[in-house]
Amino acid sequence: MNVDVDKELLFITVIGQDKKGIVARISGLLYERNINIEDISQGVMQGYFVMTMLVDLREATADLENISHVLQQLGDEMGLRIQLQHQNIFKAMHRI
Repeated sequence: MNVDVDKELLFITVIGQDKKGIVARISGLLYERNINIEDISQGVMQGYFVMTMLVDLREATADLENISHVLQQLGDEMGLRIQLQHQNIFKAMHRI
């Protein structure tokens, strides 16, 4: 994957009971904060919704703390576990 050095990339992972509206609610929240979804993978495994998103915060209208807070609130409201991880940390943790 080619990575644009001007981008500020963050991984968002979501796990929880499958229900309608998960992708819509999370993508809407990101859209409201001008966060671009670079890549998304989602599916359902034995009734559990699992999603990974790679998002670009470069033009975001909110800081990382606010984004984390509102995603946590949404996760609590919808019964989901939502985690955020900056791409640099992810790469360092998964380096072979």
